[in-house]
Amino acid sequence: MSQASEKRHFSHRLRDTNSAFLPARSPGSAPVRVGFVLQPHFSMMAFTAAVDALVTANLVQSTPLFSVSSYGLHGTAVTSDLAIDIATSHALADLPLDGDEALDVLVVCGGFRCDLSEQLLLTRKLKLANRREKVLAGLWNGAVALAHAGTLNQHSCAIHPDNHSYARERFPQVEVSSQAMVVDERILTSAGPSSALEMMLMLIERLHGRDTVRAIREILSSDRLADSSETRLALAEHDTALPEALRNLLRLMNSNIEEPLGIAELAGYVQLSRRRVERLFQTHLQTTPSRYYLELRITQARRLLLQSDASIANIAVACGFVSSTHFSHCFKDFFGVSPSQARQLRHRA
Repeated sequence: MSQASEKRHFSHRLRDTNSAFLPARSPGSAPVRVGFVLQPHFSMMAFTAAVDALVTANLVQSTPLFSVSSYGLHGTAVTSDLAIDIATSHALADLPLDGDEALDVLVVCGGFRCDLSEQLLLTRKLKLANRREKVLAGLWNGAVALAHAGTLNQHSCAIHPDNHSYARERFPQVEVSSQAMVVDERILTSAGPSSALEMMLMLIERLHGRDTVRAIREILSSDRLADSSETRLALAEHDTALPEALRNLLRLMNSNIEEPLGIAELAGYVQLSRRRVERLFQTHLQTTPSRYYLELRITQARRLLLQSDASIANIAVACGFVSSTHFSHCFKDFFGVSPSQARQLRHRA
């Protein structure tokens, strides 16, 4: 299933708002302990998407909101679906469900080639977690392990489409949903990487509110925006499908970052009218020359900000901004965070 189709098929069903789902956390409370059980050949993308949401949640607050630990099914080393060996924090036998170190949330990570047969130790852990009213979750086909433990009886769950037939045949008391994500009371399941991220964001919103999730989305979407922007800007001036005059304008802009040229100057260099230059940008790049030039400079500034130790003031000058204040305003408008926040987040990550 594509990421786009997953986004069209998210579902959540909180049938009882006073259920055993973890209560909302107050500021300064102890971090929520989240443990990931990694099955052999687990989906690395689904796992990292879920962990990314939790790690980013810690970055947007002054105190950690979550602690994350991982557990190997048969030891402390697990091979992912990418054939990369991952060292886990502990073996499954050491997964704590009682005492001061007890987990609050237990997530089972599946994958395309994961063994769907019952793992007795995992079943025992899941049954105990269910009795202790922990939040349970499954990624990809991790819901199969939850079903083996009986925790999904009379519940709906999301699972990767390749495993729908198996799950319906093997677990008749479980409703296998066609949705990419199901949040049902204190059980959360998702069918792939995109839905794994959304599932964890729903958990975070339940515990820490919409403002925290909004801040997380801003950071994650800014990264995607920056990556796609850099790729597009880098390729545009070499795109032979664009008119030669436009490519010449793009080269001029790239060559004059520190001391930006005015639109009239650019038009003069390529012997076109200002109106003709504006039409070229609008027709072929769906933007204005000024906006494109700003995007080019602000993207270069972001690259310098994250890859060098130069001061923000010096970066502003190097990218043609009249002041640090003007640079900061432009940067925040474009990326959603200030230059200093972007640098802090990269260092903390």
